[in-house]
Amino acid sequence: MSAGRADSGTQTPTTPLEANGPQTPYTFPTQKLKRRQTQAGKTPLVLVACGSFSPITFLHLRMFEMASDFVRFNTEFEVCAGYLSPVSDAYKKKGLAAGYHRVNMCSRAVENSTWLMVDPFETVNCNDKGEPQYVPTAQVLRHFDHEINTVLGGIEGTDGQMKKARVALLAGADLVMSMGEPGLWSPTDLAVILGSYGAFIIERSGTDVDEALASLRQYENNIWVISQVIQNDISSTKVRLFLKKELSVRYLIPDPVVEYIDEHQLFQGEFGKDKDKASADDSIPGFSNSKPAKG
Repeated sequence: MSAGRADSGTQTPTTPLEANGPQTPYTFPTQKLKRRQTQAGKTPLVLVACGSFSPITFLHLRMFEMASDFVRFNTEFEVCAGYLSPVSDAYKKKGLAAGYHRVNMCSRAVENSTWLMVDPFETVNCNDKGEPQYVPTAQVLRHFDHEINTVLGGIEGTDGQMKKARVALLAGADLVMSMGEPGLWSPTDLAVILGSYGAFIIERSGTDVDEALASLRQYENNIWVISQVIQNDISSTKVRLFLKKELSVRYLIPDPVVEYIDEHQLFQGEFGKDKDKASADDSIPGFSNSKPAKG
């Protein structure tokens, strides 16, 4: 998930940074947004997950389903949409595929979903020179708030009255733990993310969110922790490692994403045999693809 920075002001997004094919103007996706509530007395909720998604995995998708179930049984919200927001190329993270590839992979992964969408806003955000510009998480949430509540006018309630949708961040426990580390996040951004909007956090094995939450006590009413009943530790990093070793990644990520990676030969440059030899740190427990010595 993307880390926070001090908000540098809203920048008008330009066209997608595509290497091939026609460039299209940015349009906020609304095709799966539930424009009218079906549950009386509840507050409309839009979940936003910011991250690299390089590539997107089943865990990223599963987070939304877990959050949706939690919201349904434990809160006074009604989920009206879920959005994936791939980070800008300016994030400069190791293993980061080009923004348009990550947007396309995410789009294929949610193609059959009735409520999940991909917003390319971060990937098309550029500075005055046309260079990719990092978008702080606080600004991303403001963007969704503006598009849904200002531009669209909110969500229609069961009584026919327009209501302001609650925008909230959806993230893994590692993100909230980083928020608890002094000096890592801008206090101003934290006030926006957790104070103005809030976060639904998926608890993962091996992480202790209690310590992080203790330092974020002033936002405790805006943080919802969701236990991961079925453990899933598949990450984009592990998927890239499998690709590096020329191993199958089927059933780790959605089939349409596997096909997209094959079609565009993604991650081959970074993890090709000539450019990045396997190291001791790249081992996969219980598996070796080395060839037996001749004898």
